[in-house]
Amino acid sequence: MVTNEFKNFAEEAIIHTYNRFPVAFDHGDGVYLYDTEGKKYLDFAAGIAVNALGYNVPEYKDALKEQIDKLMHISNLYYTEPMVQASHKLVKASGLKKVFFTNSGAEAIEGAIKVARKYAFKKDGSTDHEIIAMDHSFHGRTMGALSVTGNFHYREAFQPGIGNIVFANFNDIEDVKSKITDKTCAILFETVQGEGGIYPVEKEFIQEIRKICDEKDILLILDEIQCGMGRTGKMFAYQNYDVVPDVMTTAKALGCGVPVGAFVVGEKAQTALEPGDHGSTYGGNPFVTAAVSKVFDLFESKHVVENVNEVAPYLDEKLQELVKKYDVLKETRGLGLMRALEFNVPVGPYVSQALEKGLVIISAGTSIVRFVPPLVITKENVDEMISILDECLAEA
Repeated sequence: MVTNEFKNFAEEAIIHTYNRFPVAFDHGDGVYLYDTEGKKYLDFAAGIAVNALGYNVPEYKDALKEQIDKLMHISNLYYTEPMVQASHKLVKASGLKKVFFTNSGAEAIEGAIKVARKYAFKKDGSTDHEIIAMDHSFHGRTMGALSVTGNFHYREAFQPGIGNIVFANFNDIEDVKSKITDKTCAILFETVQGEGGIYPVEKEFIQEIRKICDEKDILLILDEIQCGMGRTGKMFAYQNYDVVPDVMTTAKALGCGVPVGAFVVGEKAQTALEPGDHGSTYGGNPFVTAAVSKVFDLFESKHVVENVNEVAPYLDEKLQELVKKYDVLKETRGLGLMRALEFNVPVGPYVSQALEKGLVIISAGTSIVRFVPPLVITKENVDEMISILDECLAEA
């Protein structure tokens, strides 16, 4: 744990937008983290669903080192081989058509919003089109992403936002239908709500939304920033529902640590944006796309998705056993290795207690512990996590 002196020194220079835990991590190996004092921690947070491959992966590190020696940045005025390779691998994995690389998930959402509005603008020349987003959703902190985030607490101080955003109830098809007008240009939601409490979309809901979008020429935008890249047992969560979006956003595990995101468009939306409509200085540079390309290679060679499908049911089983054992627990839910454990009380003390015992877990709201571990965890890692969490619950 960090000293007060270190903490105070850090806070002198960092804007206080996070209440950080009193630990300074130094390095990682496999699914474990080590702090500056050498203490070992089992990681079931993965940098908020980013480090899907775990830590200290030789092939991944070698690919980045090799690219550093060649070229890190050149701008989007030119082609580079890593960007081309990464684009084709992402297109193949998603079943969509074309990619734009961004620096983050929030920027991917910004791009998706622009795709929807430009698609509608090209049809009728109007700029008053609306996007339907979902209550309790989370899409990012930039102004556009914040505007479609369905939690007023996040938006309140930064209103009015970009405007023409309508919110509906997630998994409530009748409510969504009631919000659709001739001005609706897109329907946007997370395939699995993350910050909102780990709620997967219902199959009937997403399939009906897809049908409506086809009938009314509305774009379906799916946010897979947290739930994508193998976390749910498919490369992208929508592939569990036999649905293909018109626009998909991804980030987090896309680069397994480097800052990279993307929005990917299907056939309907592939020509919405034209030269001059969108851009990014750093987006898709050789360094980050070399990482993306290697991530896809390692997902295949290490059978990452297969491992998720093997370990996820075991994690669910063990969490269910805890729910039956402790009255303080309400339920567990989720999809693949994206799971929630809902408490009847605030979870903050439990998260801190687990950290002291060498387990890294994070919350989603005040009463939910979120499990988004590296996708390479084993059943033995699950047993170790459950043992520590069981100890915390017993002591409480």
